[in-house]
Amino acid sequence: MLSPSSDTPGIIDYLGTLRSEENIAGMGRFGIATEAALGISNPDLQKIARVVKRDHVRALDLWKTGIREARMVAIYTADPKALTSAEAHSWADDFASWEIVDAAADLFTEVPFWQDLIAEFAEDEREFVRRTAFAMIAGASVHLKKEPDATLIGYLRLIEQHSTDPRNFVKKAANWALRNIGKRNVTCHKPALALAGKLAESNDKTARWIGKDALKELSGEKVMRRLNV
Repeated sequence: MLSPSSDTPGIIDYLGTLRSEENIAGMGRFGIATEAALGISNPDLQKIARVVKRDHVRALDLWKTGIREARMVAIYTADPKALTSAEAHSWADDFASWEIVDAAADLFTEVPFWQDLIAEFAEDEREFVRRTAFAMIAGASVHLKKEPDATLIGYLRLIEQHSTDPRNFVKKAANWALRNIGKRNVTCHKPALALAGKLAESNDKTARWIGKDALKELSGEKVMRRLNV
């Protein structure tokens, strides 16, 4: 049985008992990298993480196994107060699947130097590392309630700067970040809507897609009614 004292080999052995070939095939259809996957759902992995609880050293060991599910448990049980910039960058070097990126992005926005990570990841030419920057912005726009709106609005420049990156996992994350900033509150909505409109008129195909898609949601009745604008 798993417990807070479970070590890395014990957790790996337990994860192995839950392997599902059917789920592995299903994950592949959603664009999830399955080369080192066991086919365990994220809700089930979150339950496991709640049982074994937070242990930063063990999380680093779990990550090193390379197993998808072990890495997700590592993300769920790492301590953002203990995570170093070097460790975050080391994990980013291994990013090869959008779902790992998006889960890690939530963890990274909890560290004190999260804004430094965004700046550094955005300038990285690797597709999944750059995606991390925009996934972090998208998450921060929702979860960091106490962060000044000016911080999030400031990231609109970064979104515009990389709006011509045509790679699928970058453009979708940039669009996600733009939409989430715009939905944060009335203060953020106006400049985000303005950028969406600007990008929608761009001569660049990728920027135009990002803008039009964001413009559709940010000017939609549901968002306008919720923000009372």
